[in-house]
Amino acid sequence: MRLSEAGQRGFAFTAAGHAARLNRELTPELYAGLRAEGPGGVAEHPIRDTLTFVPFRKLPPWFKRRWVYVAVRDKLQAWWLRCVYGIEDAWRAVRGHSS
Repeated sequence: MRLSEAGQRGFAFTAAGHAARLNRELTPELYAGLRAEGPGGVAEHPIRDTLTFVPFRKLPPWFKRRWVYVAVRDKLQAWWLRCVYGIEDAWRAVRGHSS
């Protein structure tokens, strides 16, 4: 996870994501590596895998806060999209173009 080339580092983070899927937990070193890289980069998907497959009670505090943030954000986004789709469907019905 400390390699200078991002492509090579990506393999290490992918392995951490797979370890989270298979073992339902990670070592403190892997948690630290994921936290150091942070979301938004090569660690985005492994962090999401960790949040998905590791039970909440086994997550360190930083990951628990991240889990709450992601859960709330995803729920708000789902509600927003349902509203948008409902408005689009209503608009189509008003215009007489059903699909």
